[in-house]
Amino acid sequence: MGELQVQGPAASSDTLSKFGDWFGQQLAEVNASLQRADADLQHLALGDAQNLHQVMINLEEAKLSFQLLMQVRNRALEAYQEVMRMQI
Repeated sequence: MGELQVQGPAASSDTLSKFGDWFGQQLAEVNASLQRADADLQHLALGDAQNLHQVMINLEEAKLSFQLLMQVRNRALEAYQEVMRMQI
């Protein structure tokens, strides 16, 4: 993950764009992880799962990545709300 540097009004717009791109990429990765975990569960339910331990590991990884993404979203939302409450 690279550093985001802010240097003036034009840079802040660029920084927001970079954060939005990064967040979108992370969202896509978490979604793919959740879809893989769901497919693993379907295979397990059908009796086609090769390795129960790997299925459980994939489920836990998907859960943790989703929880992390939600915490980043919550912190970003809190920061936005704090900025909106600031008096000029």
